[in-house]
Amino acid sequence: MEASTTGSGKGIVERLGLKVIYEDPEILVVTAPNEKELQDIILNLLRDKPMNVKEIHAVLAGIASEDKIRRALNKLAEEGSVLVDEEGRYRALGVF
Repeated sequence: MEASTTGSGKGIVERLGLKVIYEDPEILVVTAPNEKELQDIILNLLRDKPMNVKEIHAVLAGIASEDKIRRALNKLAEEGSVLVDEEGRYRALGVF
């Protein structure tokens, strides 16, 4: 996965805990998360605020496809870690 280092690109990579493979002033290459890591990343994002799939995908663009995000959310919902509200926003349980 490649991410631009302009703006908050590097900050979001560090916040998500992704491993940096290569970095120079113009490019940042990180490893893509496995399924469990993606679930953990999504759960951490939802602890900050409720989000729908499109909002999560906007944050994780270039890191995970919308389909992978949906699968991770479904798994988290099956485990009882997240709930989806009537507006389609996912919420981490125990976070208000």
